Amino acid sequence: MNEYPRPRLRAIHRALADPLRIRLFELLVVRPQSARELAGRVGMRPDRLYHHLARLEEAKLIEIAEYRPLAGGKVERVYAPAAAEPPGDDASPADVALMLGAALETTRADINAAAQAREAGEDRLISLGRTGVRLNARHLAELRSAIEELIEAAREHPDDDGVWTTVLWTVVDREDRHIGKE
Repeated sequence: MNEYPRPRLRAIHRALADPLRIRLFELLVVRPQSARELAGRVGMRPDRLYHHLARLEEAKLIEIAEYRPLAGGKVERVYAPAAAEPPGDDASPADVALMLGAALETTRADINAAAQAREAGEDRLISLGRTGVRLNARHLAELRSAIEELIEAAREHPDDDGVWTTVLWTVVDREDRHIGKE
């Protein structure tokens, strides 16, 4: 049984159905930050981000990690990812399509920005590959596990001299796995 009730799943998928919110969430996974810090990273004013941060909070994807004192007695909120990772299953096709569309749009924006930066003389790597492979359920599980282990190892042991890099991977069955099993 899925520990996340359906309304919670819908809230998560709706919260992540916007490229800016995906970007904010990704930035917070890297390290806790305030709206002011996030605004500097996405090129917007902090007051334009509060609506998006509120949507991520409502979906329980992020939370206020601390209150940081500012000059003049003001306090800023520092946001961080919530303890639980968002679930990826048991969502409606429409919710999945919204989230996938936002993830692909965010990736497209990353690729365009990197290509423009390369054109301006920066050293940026852009790699994209697509292939089809024929895998049974066991080999598919092994492939997914190997990819996840590599990504987790890179997250746990970041290179101090490295640059932040987005890794997007997907596995999609192009056929029904139950064909021929009856």
